[in-house]
Amino acid sequence: MDQILYDVEDRVAVITLNRPEVANAQTMELLDDLDAAWSRAAADDEVRVIVLKGNGKHFSSGHDLKGGGPAPDKITLEHIYAVEARRYLEHTLRWRNVPKPSIAAVQGKCIAGGLMLCWPCDLIVAAENAQFSDPVVHMGIGGVEYHGHTWELGPRKAKEILFTGRPITADEAEKVGMVNRVVPLDELEATAMELAGQIAQMHPFALRQAKRAVNQTLDVQGFYAAIQSVFDIHQTGHGNALSDVGFPVLLRHQGMKDKLKSQ
Repeated sequence: MDQILYDVEDRVAVITLNRPEVANAQTMELLDDLDAAWSRAAADDEVRVIVLKGNGKHFSSGHDLKGGGPAPDKITLEHIYAVEARRYLEHTLRWRNVPKPSIAAVQGKCIAGGLMLCWPCDLIVAAENAQFSDPVVHMGIGGVEYHGHTWELGPRKAKEILFTGRPITADEAEKVGMVNRVVPLDELEATAMELAGQIAQMHPFALRQAKRAVNQTLDVQGFYAAIQSVFDIHQTGHGNALSDVGFPVLLRHQGMKDKLKSQ
């Protein structure tokens, strides 16, 4: 089964995470295929808007900790840094800067690495049952590789979800401006597609320039530099997780992801 599905409907490219049996957990293959789908949509002159969604009950449970990587005793910080710089940081920034509007449609759980998929999108439509969390402080790591937390949530709410690991609801996310709309679950896809259709009627060059204006304003305020610098801070967390005490904590945390499969 393809881990990523791709379709174009009325000038809207629909990219679908397609691992519902594991709550759309992210393998390296999935992330590479996802990057290829983003690039395909960006290069297609017929596509004016991109919609990202997930099959199944949950948008994404984050990184697949059973994804077949090297054995724990073979992993080095150098290896982790190289893999994450490419597949998390570079991919995510590239998606954020695709010169076309993008919309994430989020339902159920959006955990840790799942935030790295929806935050680069320009707009987020969330189902009423959506929950957003980054519980990796429990693993001895200070947050996911793409530190959008402060920008998306504001500093105090960002600290709260990191310090406690608790999820925030779709309504909470809308109140702080992280989410554009909250809708009933059975209206999620239709709402995202309707919004995409409205945007697709606009002039593509004007859309590109409007997106560039907002993103450049954020970059002047320090967004791009902060993402880069906090990525290095994040890697010190992996150094902690590779220690004798830290790494077993990381493995035990897999239990949270296993629990999602039965929900």
